[in-house]
Amino acid sequence: MVLYRRNRVAGGCYFFTVTLHDRRQHYLTDHVDLLREAFRVVMARKPFTIDAIVILPEHLHCIWTLPAGDDDYPARWQAIKAHFVRALAKRGITAATQADGGAGIWQRRYWEHTLRDDEDLANHVQYIHYNPVKHGLAERAEDWPYSSLLRGRRR
Repeated sequence: MVLYRRNRVAGGCYFFTVTLHDRRQHYLTDHVDLLREAFRVVMARKPFTIDAIVILPEHLHCIWTLPAGDDDYPARWQAIKAHFVRALAKRGITAATQADGGAGIWQRRYWEHTLRDDEDLANHVQYIHYNPVKHGLAERAEDWPYSSLLRGRRR
């Protein structure tokens, strides 16, 4: 069995890709309210900053900055995923808790990259915001409603 090692830097800034097990499902955008609530609940318990995010039907990309002295992003992801699955189950979407022999709707692994500098951060923010266009979900990045690109423009 392969031993996966994650780079953990206290107070670090990280890029993540988190994906549904069944990429034909659209749980993330169909139930974006539940996903946002999962983030809010976990952020209240274990604070972090979301610097950029895009939610697509079956995966999401985001950049987080953790507080100084804290490197525990795995516990945050575990809690977000679990909260979302429980919320789906409350809506009667039981496939979310039964898929993959109980593993739920999420792929077991996720992509993590520790951002090295401002250029790396800027490149990943651009990648995040352009992702709906790349996947043919929007003609322009600013047309996609589930993106932090619009964060400052909605108010």
